[in-house]
Amino acid sequence: MPGDPPGGRRAVAVWCTGVAVYFVAVIFRTSLGVAGLDAADRFDVNASALSTFSILQLLVYAGMQIPVGLLVDRLGTKKVLAIGAVLFTAGQLGFALSPSYGTALASRALLGCGDAMTFISVLRLGSRWFPARRGPLIAQLAGLVGMAGNLVSTLALAPLLDGIGWTAAFAGSAVAGVVVLVLLLLFLKDHPEGHDPEPAPHLGAAYVRRQIAASWREPGTRLGLWVHFTSQFPAMIFLLLWGLPFLVETQGLSRGSAGALLTLVVLSNMAVGLVYGQIVARHHGARLPLALGTVGATAVLWAVTLVWPGAHAPLWLLITLCAVLGACGPASMIGFDFSRPANPPERQGTASGITNMGGFVASMTTLFAVGMLLDASGGNYGIAFSAVFVLQALGVSQMLRLRGRVARIERERLVASRVSSVHVPV
Repeated sequence: MPGDPPGGRRAVAVWCTGVAVYFVAVIFRTSLGVAGLDAADRFDVNASALSTFSILQLLVYAGMQIPVGLLVDRLGTKKVLAIGAVLFTAGQLGFALSPSYGTALASRALLGCGDAMTFISVLRLGSRWFPARRGPLIAQLAGLVGMAGNLVSTLALAPLLDGIGWTAAFAGSAVAGVVVLVLLLLFLKDHPEGHDPEPAPHLGAAYVRRQIAASWREPGTRLGLWVHFTSQFPAMIFLLLWGLPFLVETQGLSRGSAGALLTLVVLSNMAVGLVYGQIVARHHGARLPLALGTVGATAVLWAVTLVWPGAHAPLWLLITLCAVLGACGPASMIGFDFSRPANPPERQGTASGITNMGGFVASMTTLFAVGMLLDASGGNYGIAFSAVFVLQALGVSQMLRLRGRVARIERERLVASRVSSVHVPV
């Protein structure tokens, strides 16, 4: 389209620099997923207190999404990513050195604050450097890189914890944050030459209210939020905290076998992300069916696993569950393919922040509910994981409510853009 960024090698190099920051943030974010049992022993806490680590981290992350979106729209990608890298590196190092449960909680909150500044910035970077038609694929690739960070956390941190201990493993990993901070300061640029965004007037609180209100009025933004809300959280809670304890304590697997299944979730996510990105880029009508299909398949596999008769679900079922959970991340990325075309460039950061809140609010709520239900039921994961179905039902109802309005508005905008292109003077 006229006015689109050119893409090319320079765009790839700059984008890769930004994505490297997100990659490290995800490693730090998911590091507790393989260290949950170690954290419970180190700080001598029960399931509810253990879940508070992830809940607080996600609470900060979700609460920061709209402010970060506004910051990205105002300050640009480079400044926001740099602030984020400093914060999540300090949080990871603080977690390594924390002598008590309270200081460890504060460190995870700091980490969540820095982490919150990465993904929206990377989405903005992609929209500034690549043509719009590449948007769905670029967004899915960013999510894929994030899952690669999860994979590193699963495969590398667990052996390090066993080999060199808590403090050395977490403090050593914090060095990666310093490395990516240096890289982005040296090489990252907000936009290509000749594609400077329109300067936004500084209007203080009025500007903030206008940005948020205008983004929220768009049905595409709200549908994007609910797609993200409904799709992301089952895999998130599994990888972030409860997957390893569930597989070890309830399903009787060794930590090595449980870690392999967590790795399968990540690998499935990466493979499905490539497929979903290509499908959505070519067929926008496939967006909602893909999201709803993923939610439905996830619900069915969860239900079958939890009600399976006998002491343990069979290994083939656990493998299938983890493979399907891998599709949750790519399905949640479809939410941005509703919010992005619904908002002009000057609102992209704010709209992305609203959308990105969805999955993390759902994850935070479910992590809390599962921890409380585990303590109340004496460790019954069947009862605890029932919270998943409640949030899925809520999200699907909202997706179905908004889909017709969004489809109608998108058709009207498509017709209007075609008419205007026909009447452009030569």
